[in-house]
Amino acid sequence: MVATPNFKEYFGKDVPILSGAIHYYRVHPKYWHDRLSKLVACGFNTVETYVPWNFHEPKEGQFNFDGFGDLPGFIDVADKLGLKVIIRPGPYICAEWEFGGFPGWLNQDRNMRLRCAWPPYLEKVRNWFSVLIPKLVPYLCTKGGPVIAVQVENEYGSFGSDKEYLAYLRDLLIELGVDCLLFTSDGPTIQMLTGGTLPDLWMTANFGSAPEKSFDVLRQFQPSGPDMCCEFWCGWFDHWGEEHHTRDASDVADVLERMVKNGASVNMYMFHGGTNFGFWNGANIDGNGQYQPTSTSYDYHALLSEAGDITPVYEACKAVLEKYFGPAPAIAVANTPKKAYGTVAMSQKCSLWGELGQPILSASPLTMEELGQELGYVLYRKTVELPPVPRDYLIEQDYTMELSITGLRDRAVVYVDGKKLGVLYRNNPKETIAIPLPQKDSFQLDILVENMGRVNYGPDLAYPCGISGSIRIGYNTLSGWEIYPLPLDTLPKFGAAAATSDAPMFYRGIFNVDVACDTFLDYKNFRKGIAFINGFNLGRYWEAGPARTLYIPAPLLIAGENELVIFETDGLSGPASVELITEHVWIK
Repeated sequence: MVATPNFKEYFGKDVPILSGAIHYYRVHPKYWHDRLSKLVACGFNTVETYVPWNFHEPKEGQFNFDGFGDLPGFIDVADKLGLKVIIRPGPYICAEWEFGGFPGWLNQDRNMRLRCAWPPYLEKVRNWFSVLIPKLVPYLCTKGGPVIAVQVENEYGSFGSDKEYLAYLRDLLIELGVDCLLFTSDGPTIQMLTGGTLPDLWMTANFGSAPEKSFDVLRQFQPSGPDMCCEFWCGWFDHWGEEHHTRDASDVADVLERMVKNGASVNMYMFHGGTNFGFWNGANIDGNGQYQPTSTSYDYHALLSEAGDITPVYEACKAVLEKYFGPAPAIAVANTPKKAYGTVAMSQKCSLWGELGQPILSASPLTMEELGQELGYVLYRKTVELPPVPRDYLIEQDYTMELSITGLRDRAVVYVDGKKLGVLYRNNPKETIAIPLPQKDSFQLDILVENMGRVNYGPDLAYPCGISGSIRIGYNTLSGWEIYPLPLDTLPKFGAAAATSDAPMFYRGIFNVDVACDTFLDYKNFRKGIAFINGFNLGRYWEAGPARTLYIPAPLLIAGENELVIFETDGLSGPASVELITEHVWIK
C-alpha cells in the first residue's frame, strides 16, 4: 500500500504542502529566523532541507552538529514559527554541493561503489544514519514534532535502478525509528521514475516548467496521487564562467499557479539559496565531458536573494498563494541592512613558500584521498635536473621541455623557481606547458593543484582529487616528489617583513566596523583564490565570474578591527586592495 500525506493532520485543514527549500548549512545560523520568517510571511507552511553527510562527518567518525551544522536548532526555529519540515537526508543529496554530500574519505577505499547495494558502502551509510536519524526522531510528527516527511535517497532514477539499495535505505530509516511519511523524488520521465521509486513509497516529481505534462507522467506510476512537485526549479545555479541565471517573476508565478489551483503540493527549489561558503561547492560534467564547477554564490535567482532580500519573484509567488489560500500570516519582515565599508588595503603579504611545513615524500604523486585530505589544495614539488651536457649543445639541439599532467583534478598552477609559468586544467587533458631552458643546472618545479569541487551529479561521482596519474616532461615521468597537503584550515601569521616572491600569496588587510551590516567583497584586482573574514572561509573567487563579489553576512563581522585574508594563486591584476560595497556585482 502506498503511503500518502495526511494534510488535515499536518495543517489542521485540507491544504496542500506549500514548501520552500532553505539549506541551513548555506545560511548563517543567526539568519535562520529571518529567512524562515520570510517563508511564513510569503504564505508557505513548510520548509525543506537536505542534510549533507560530508558537512556533518568531515572525518570518518568525527561528527559536527554545531554552528552551521546545528540541524536540530534549525528545526526548532522552524517549529516555533509554525512551519512543518521536510528532511532529505540522502545519503546522496546532489544540491550542487561538494561530492553530492558524500564525504571525500569514502574514496580512500579505491574499490568503493556508491549508491548501490555494495556492502562496504552500506556499512558506511548505516554508521552515518545511526548518528543522524536519532537526532531527528524526536522531531517527527508522530512524536508531536514538525517533521512530516523524510526522503529515501535523492533523484535516484537519474543515476541507477538498484531496488535492493532503495529498499535497504527505506528499511534502515524505519529500523532507526522513522515512522512518518517516506517518499521519493525524481525527474518526470518514465526512466527516472522507474529507477528511483518503490511501490510502497509516495512518489513526487521534480521540474521547472510544464507541470501538466510532468504530473501526467507521474500519474502513470501513482494514479491516485496526490501530486507534488518536490523541486520546482524557480531559478538555477551558476557555474564559473557562465552568465548569472535569471528568470522572469511572472513566469515563475504562472507555473506555481498552474500547480496549486489543481490541488498539487509544491516545494520551491530554492526559496532561499544562500552561499557555498568554504570549499563546499560541487561541480557538474556536461554532455561533452566538460567539468563545470559551481560558483560560491548559490543565489539561484530564488524568492530571496543570496543576502536574504525579498525579490520580485517573492512578491509574485506570495500573490498566487494569497489568491488560493488567503492572506499570509502577518509577520513583520524586512531586508537586512547593507553597508559599504570602503577600500581595504591588503598591505601585508605572506608567501605560501614559507608556510609549507614538512612534506610527505612519495615516488609518484598522491591524490588528496591518499593524503587523508578532504578539501583545499595540494602542492607537488620536485627539483628537476637538466641533462648533463653543455648548455650550448642543448640550445643547438633545440632542447625543449613540455610539462604535462595526467589524471588532474582539477586545476594546476605551475611555478618554476617560484615564478608562475602557466595553468593546466582538467578540461584540457592534452594541454602542455613549455618550460624555458633555465640558466642553471636544475630548477624547482612547484605544481599547486586545487580541488575546485567534486562532481555532485551523474555517473562521474567517485573520482579522486589532486593528481591520480603522472607528471611528465616530454616522455619522461617525473618521480621523487615532496607533497604538501594544504587544506587551509589555519591561516599564516603575518610578520613585519613583506614577502617578495610572486604568487601564490596570502594578503592581509584590516578594516574597522562601527555597526555590523551585510556587505559584499569586490575582489576586482584579484584573479583567483579564496577569502577569509575573521578566520571564516567565505569561499572561492575567480575573475571568470559571473559574480565579482563575495557575500559577507553581518554576523561574521565584529565591532572594531576586522581581519580580511585573501589567498591568491594567479597573481594580481591591479593594486593589492579590495572594496566592501552594498550589493552583488554580476559581470556576466
